[in-house]
Amino acid sequence: MTDTCLSLTPLRINRVAIDTYHENVAYLHRDCELYRAEGFQALSKIEIHQDHKRIIAVLNVVDDTNIVDTESLGLSEQAFEQLGIPEGSLVTVCHAQPAHSMEFVRHKMSGERLSEAQLAHIIEDIADNRYSKPEIAAFLVSVAEAGLDRDEVYYLTKAMVNSGARIHWDEPMVVDKHCIGGIPGNRTSMIVIPIVAEFGLMCPKTSSRAITSPAGTADTMEVLAEVDLDPDRLHRIVRELRGCLAWGGTSKLAPADDILISVERPLSIDSSEQMVASILSKKSACGSTHLLIDIPTGPAAKVRTMRDAMKLRKLFEYVGTRIGMTIEVLLTDGRQPIGRGIGPALEARDVMQVLSNDPDAPRDLREKSLRLAGHMIEFENDVRGGEGYNLARDILDSGRALTKMQAIIDAQGRRNEAVPLGRLTQDILASRDGYVTGINNLVLARVARLAGAPMDKGAGVDVFCRLGDPVKKGQVLYRIYAEFQSDFQFALSAVDQNSGFDIGDNPSLVTPWSH
Repeated sequence: MTDTCLSLTPLRINRVAIDTYHENVAYLHRDCELYRAEGFQALSKIEIHQDHKRIIAVLNVVDDTNIVDTESLGLSEQAFEQLGIPEGSLVTVCHAQPAHSMEFVRHKMSGERLSEAQLAHIIEDIADNRYSKPEIAAFLVSVAEAGLDRDEVYYLTKAMVNSGARIHWDEPMVVDKHCIGGIPGNRTSMIVIPIVAEFGLMCPKTSSRAITSPAGTADTMEVLAEVDLDPDRLHRIVRELRGCLAWGGTSKLAPADDILISVERPLSIDSSEQMVASILSKKSACGSTHLLIDIPTGPAAKVRTMRDAMKLRKLFEYVGTRIGMTIEVLLTDGRQPIGRGIGPALEARDVMQVLSNDPDAPRDLREKSLRLAGHMIEFENDVRGGEGYNLARDILDSGRALTKMQAIIDAQGRRNEAVPLGRLTQDILASRDGYVTGINNLVLARVARLAGAPMDKGAGVDVFCRLGDPVKKGQVLYRIYAEFQSDFQFALSAVDQNSGFDIGDNPSLVTPWSH
């Protein structure tokens, strides 16, 4: 879509050192002649041109010449990088046309079904920064409330793939795995990928940062190594080592997804349809041909019933098949956290304990990781069903998985200094004798987030008791770590309302996991 800039008054661009997080923002002084002549208003959309380069940005009006003078246009870090011309260059500025696809968003808000072309138009405008964040929020809420049928999810996925770059590996099989989230800890990818890569399958793992959880794979891997890899560097690492653990945002893979996530996160919106499109678009853009999906199911998981899990599995399989991927979906036990740590540094500790075959490593994290790795290894035609687990276990027990992980860390850029755990701590104690009959994942995840995770890598929760464990009054159930007093108090206040643990007299009250 092309706009015509009527203004011929050029302005020099100024780089303003402000991180506006997936939103292009421009700064114009109130006394600038162009501001008065064009009738600009704060928060309106403007288009910035130089020759064939063009970006759209939200306008902020300033009164301080220390930010931008009357003959310049300030650009936020993201806007400056996206425009891609030297500071001091001359640009022309004009009003941007409104996003015409907002009409289709209003259709969805009314409960109407959207066509492939309509959803493609919406995603194109979002990727082109024609939507403000409130408009993006309107789209996300309309999808969450009105829902998308399975063909609409396919159209949305396809549009998101087409919104950015794609990686082509020129190999017949490129494998990956993804957990839909909702379970604290559960940092299986950082164990699975070195096992599978050491087996020999190509596994370029790109992950999102946490949306509603205390840590995502990218947040946790960042404790150990750099995760912001440009496409060329990611390519080199995967070609050499057969795997990586990177953040997908830097590589400009399905960038519309990153923009949507930037709005989903503060609103805590995570609809199943949007989630399927988000996961599959990123994996397809990264060149994956075979994908393992982990759907944890439990009363305090993202997916709470087996019926909902089966419905979600069918949606993944339908959309994945339509975009040309081989999909396998596993339904796993989501009744409690996996591993002990909840938060980036604590989860990284658990991962390295498992990879190091430490006797104190959390067994549930080890066993689940081996099961997932086994299924991925069985994507290989020469591996018979049931053999994958044993092959994965041999690679882990021999130390080869740890060696592969260390090589990946070095290739991505090892962090020289360990991330310290939060200096403020509080033990949460059992209020009575009995057995742990329930652990609320949502509560523990909220406590960890309130403590500062994932922004503060050393913040979070360390869990010491599992479902069915006998406990004594005063025994430590879990420990909170926080760096800042305000976060610490928020977390303690949440625990006062609900600790997340149920203590009962009878261990048989623990609901058995059934698949």
